[in-house]
Amino acid sequence: MNIEDIKGVRTQFEYYRTLADKTILILSQDELNHKVSDESNSIAMIMRHITGNLLSRFTNFFTEDGDKPWRNRDDEFQDGIYDKHELITNWDKAWNVLFQTLDSITEENINTVVKIRNQDHTVAEALYRQLAHYPYHIGQIVFIGKMIRNTEWQSLSIPKNMSKEYNKEVYNYTK
Repeated sequence: MNIEDIKGVRTQFEYYRTLADKTILILSQDELNHKVSDESNSIAMIMRHITGNLLSRFTNFFTEDGDKPWRNRDDEFQDGIYDKHELITNWDKAWNVLFQTLDSITEENINTVVKIRNQDHTVAEALYRQLAHYPYHIGQIVFIGKMIRNTEWQSLSIPKNMSKEYNKEVYNYTK
């Protein structure tokens, strides 16, 4: 991995965050806290988990293990009614920690070995690990949001049965 690759990684994190943000912003506090079943997680719980993970993994990224002793992962999944404003404030703070860390990666530190759960990772391995983890949960956020909104759902990409129109507009051809 080189510095140019970091820009691509950042672009992917930004894209997935945007998908989550679009979903979160259209949902009410009650909808964010809605659980489909007793064993499922609400969007609020998933947001708390991603927030905790972002803060743990990327606070002092180069100097401390990414599994911080102050993080309580189990608490992130506790049932509760969570305030939408507080969720979004913490969410924004956590994503900003990630983006500040990405912006701090230089030619001098890109080959640093960092730790996650006391295991050595290259910077690339640590970033790819999280780039796989967050989209997994963001897919859950979008899917739950789509289930909650049902027929009121607005597609975040190409709407159903609209591929031909999309291709015509973007590529100027039909398929």
